[in-house]
Amino acid sequence: QVQLVESGGGLVQAGGSLRLSCAASGSIFSMNFMGWYRQAPGKQRELVASITSSGFTNHAGSVRGRFTISRENAKNTVYLQMNSLKPEDTAVYYCAARGVLTTRWGVPNDYWGQGTQVTVSS
Repeated sequence: QVQLVESGGGLVQAGGSLRLSCAASGSIFSMNFMGWYRQAPGKQRELVASITSSGFTNHAGSVRGRFTISRENAKNTVYLQMNSLKPEDTAVYYCAARGVLTTRWGVPNDYWGQGTQVTVSS
């Protein structure tokens, strides 16, 4: 089993910054894709940013240039640096690890964190 624990959410004024962290623990053989998703009230969950174990990143257009995803493979930890925050960034942010193998010949599974609230006031 794999657990993802997020931290770093909170309340911030528009224009401010927050840094989210997500640490994965458990029996991990390989964990290529890690990402951050968010879900605002009444909206579908959306991918904010993702990163592979080789460092290839992808950022949604709405956050490109403001948010940066990074990763420390040795610590199984992914970060999301969020700058120039806007009220529309308000959401619950979820960390995800997808296609995780707990053994070499196992079946890949997806794992999710419990979510952390980010609230941006205007």
